Amino acid sequence: MGIKNHLNIAVVQFEHKSADKEANLLVIDQMCKRAAAEGADIVTFHECCISGYTVASSLSKEELTGLAEPVPDGSSVQALINISGKYNVTILAGLFETDKDGLLYNTYVCVDQHGLIARHRKLHPFINPHLSPGNSYTVFDLKGWQCGILICYDNNIIENVRATSLLGADIIFMPHVTMCTPSSRPGAGFVDPKLWENRHDDTTSLRIEFDGLKGRKWLMKWLPARAYDNAAYVVFSNPIGMDHDQLKNGCSMIIDPFGEIIAECRKLDNDLITATISPKKLTDAGGYRYKKARRPELYKNIISREHQSTQHVSWLKKNKD
Repeated sequence: MGIKNHLNIAVVQFEHKSADKEANLLVIDQMCKRAAAEGADIVTFHECCISGYTVASSLSKEELTGLAEPVPDGSSVQALINISGKYNVTILAGLFETDKDGLLYNTYVCVDQHGLIARHRKLHPFINPHLSPGNSYTVFDLKGWQCGILICYDNNIIENVRATSLLGADIIFMPHVTMCTPSSRPGAGFVDPKLWENRHDDTTSLRIEFDGLKGRKWLMKWLPARAYDNAAYVVFSNPIGMDHDQLKNGCSMIIDPFGEIIAECRKLDNDLITATISPKKLTDAGGYRYKKARRPELYKNIISREHQSTQHVSWLKKNKD
């Protein structure tokens, strides 16, 4: 483990094109160039930003396999490595992966100019029944910081975040495609795509939807707590605009170990923000003390108790968040 210095992290939001990897990689290139000019060391993008996400809900296994790629030898990860070298930034981005056995995964990678640094396979995939779940946590060293990755729904199961933190993660990258979908919770639902099309003439109506219970207001119920409870930096990335047939609201942000938002994308457009993170906050924050005060002997058998999972694909498609 290296010495922690201050680190500049950029988090991006953009409107990806479904199943158009070439177009999405072009945007990733442009955003990395911009982030590098702002002094970023690391640039992070949303879940399946290379391939598109919701488009996978309607794909057969053969079609999804055609969209997926091997990691790290596929053309998209190799393109990320080239972009990293061009701008001297570390990049985190998502795509669908196929392995040597033909299994399919929702995968998020971290690369630099030398190659693949880390890969996380989503633990709780559900957008397509042919996706296999990952079976391990991902913690790795990045510029002297211990980093973890959890993809979208992985973060809603609080044990995943705590486990990643206990494995040493100071920064948890949380790529998402979330919000503005139906759910059993009050206030949830789709946002009308016509509001997006008309956003330049009527910003107010779209902002009300994006910031209300369908979007940001729901996010604020739980996301800062993941950072606060674990004394970790949370890097949340999310697309904005149309994802296949669904509208997404962005709000990509960085939250510090005190649970405070230190930077957030607020444009109704492609955007990025950069924040400098400090190692001092990791031990000043309350969560650092709370983790040290734990008494695992009281609850280790409760937390590890077997149960019948209710995570069925059909249910989750209706209750994504």
